[in-house]
Amino acid sequence: MRGKFMETAATGTTAVSTDGFLVIAFLLGYLLGSIPFGLILTRLAGTQDLRAIGSGNIGATNVLRTGRKGLAAATLVCDALKGTLAVVIAGYFDGPNAAMLAALGAFLGHLFPVWLKFRGGKGVAVYIGVLLGLFWPAALVFCVLWLATAFTSRYSSLSALVAAFVTPIFLWWFGHPALASLCAVLTMLLFYMHRENIKRLQAGTEGRIGAR
Repeated sequence: MRGKFMETAATGTTAVSTDGFLVIAFLLGYLLGSIPFGLILTRLAGTQDLRAIGSGNIGATNVLRTGRKGLAAATLVCDALKGTLAVVIAGYFDGPNAAMLAALGAFLGHLFPVWLKFRGGKGVAVYIGVLLGLFWPAALVFCVLWLATAFTSRYSSLSALVAAFVTPIFLWWFGHPALASLCAVLTMLLFYMHRENIKRLQAGTEGRIGAR
């Protein structure tokens, strides 16, 4: 995928996609993104319903509150890879425009999965996953920022907010305006999904990493 984006930028051309496939790409992304791996894996492991503990979120951070680090890691990887898979499939068949629509679809699918009455996760792992498929250096920047912030603050939510805020700036600065615009949208959605976390951070009541 990176090669396709680089080629498009270098030639000054824009990949042309059929409207029909763009719709398919978005729907493919949405359906893949809406698979609730956190809920599936914890149920298979016989743990308590993930939506009844901690934040009630279906993501890896809340899975960690079950005390099952392996399940949390598996959830993180699976949630990320569903975003990567959506991007790679769409990009392979119809280029970067389709890939970016699939990325948006996967992100929205994770946030608002049809199978769970549109109540899903907060999108951090999927954000990383779509970046891996679209432009892996941005995924690396996101992860480094997340880890650095988490190490110093022990706030998972703050780490995600910092990484998501910087990522579009990084992409724009290094000459990827289309990807920067997409990530700006993803960042705004991520901030919206973290609105309660932001309030708790301001009040000093946000839970730290490792706390149940």
